[in-house]
Amino acid sequence: MELLAAIDRSFLAALVGAALGVATALHVVLHKRDVRSAIGWAGLVLVFPVVGPLLYWVFGVNRIRRRARALRGGWTPSSARERVELPAGALVEAPPPEGFAPIADLVGRVVRLPLVAGNRVEPLVDGEEAYPPMLEAIASARETLSLSTYIFDRDAAGREFEAALAEAVRRGVQVRVLIDAVGARYSRPSIIGSLRRHGVTTTRFMRSFAPWGLPHINLRTHRKILVADGRLGFVGGMNIRQGHRVSSGAKSPVRDLHFRVRGPIVPHLQAVFAGDWAFATGEQLAGEGWFPPLDQGQAAGSTLARAIPDGPDEDLDKARWCLLGALAAARDSVKIATPYFLPDQDLVTALSTAALRGVQVHILLPSVNNLPYVQWASQGQLWQVLEHGCRVWTARPPFDHSKLMLVDGGWSFVGSANWDPRSLRLNFELNLELYDPALCSRLDALFEDKRRGAREITAGAWRKRPLGARLRDGLARLALPYL
Repeated sequence: MELLAAIDRSFLAALVGAALGVATALHVVLHKRDVRSAIGWAGLVLVFPVVGPLLYWVFGVNRIRRRARALRGGWTPSSARERVELPAGALVEAPPPEGFAPIADLVGRVVRLPLVAGNRVEPLVDGEEAYPPMLEAIASARETLSLSTYIFDRDAAGREFEAALAEAVRRGVQVRVLIDAVGARYSRPSIIGSLRRHGVTTTRFMRSFAPWGLPHINLRTHRKILVADGRLGFVGGMNIRQGHRVSSGAKSPVRDLHFRVRGPIVPHLQAVFAGDWAFATGEQLAGEGWFPPLDQGQAAGSTLARAIPDGPDEDLDKARWCLLGALAAARDSVKIATPYFLPDQDLVTALSTAALRGVQVHILLPSVNNLPYVQWASQGQLWQVLEHGCRVWTARPPFDHSKLMLVDGGWSFVGSANWDPRSLRLNFELNLELYDPALCSRLDALFEDKRRGAREITAGAWRKRPLGARLRDGLARLALPYL
């Protein structure tokens, strides 16, 4: 009898497991947009009917919409932005310069935000150039401060920002700090508790998913935004950590690129932050303290700019569409710097097609990545662009986290998004498209400085790598949809 009972229990467990696998596979078929991702998940849940569904429901489901419905008014980051009353000057669309209308028209239709003139955009290289003006902006703020970041380490750099934010609170400034829940764990203990003890209103983005209380691996906010008094902004790829001060002697220095911005584009940054803050807390940031009237008498600069928010909600695929459009419109040159190069097949095709049309395509990557498995996967697919004429370079250490795309000497694409599935489909990102030949020339000089001394990877050299390295990289590439 005991044997029969054990057999019955085993049969019942197998039946339940099979039913769970089939039900999960049906969910994959109905909800996964990417065919390769759908095939991968469906195969996993059917072959491993218990472990597979568990992995899928933890890592493979977009919970942003579900979480958003639980907030007051059903807000999502993009719908919250739509409710923000931007100053009138921030909504005046400017025409693109001659020759760039195709890119501007496409991005305008994708993003549904105006291209605004009169901006001043200044590149800041590494923490040595970026942190002092950011700290100065915090020290000079009189009414409001918005800060969003992926990583806010509890180290020397983090302590400086913490002290500056705490002092701003003591002056009576309204301060809001949004830190990604996973990024906050890079330091233990997290700096969040210390910020709160100083009176700094701080919250985590996507702290956990019910009912397990575990941190999300996907659906991170990777945006880096600082706005002071609604008039001065900072955006780019730089986190807050001592390692970004390359000359500080940090154990693992990281090079990066950030931008100081003034002009009508700043309310766009503030609106993106306000949407994320409403999503995370339910609090609406509104009024002239957060969105002051713009000075219409004098332009801050000559750069045309547009914010490009991207994320796994209503903003899905916006950055990816912008990259595809820019590659299709390029006539002479494309220069790309990115720490993580894992383009999907559409982007690979677009890069190769541009090169075959005669466009000079240069791709600059780190020679040593901080994530070895990402570097292996990247190396495993480089042949797809090398064989069609794209030129790939690897820059010597320290690790370069900069994100930059330049097209035809006049269009720049900068911000937080990498060329990988995590950035382009799973993370919340923020980029800017910039139309300014002088600024593009300055960024081109930075690109060439990074490329100076870099090693070019040719198609022939790639094919001659040892068999073991090619097999390792090829196997790592199979995980591309999940990296």
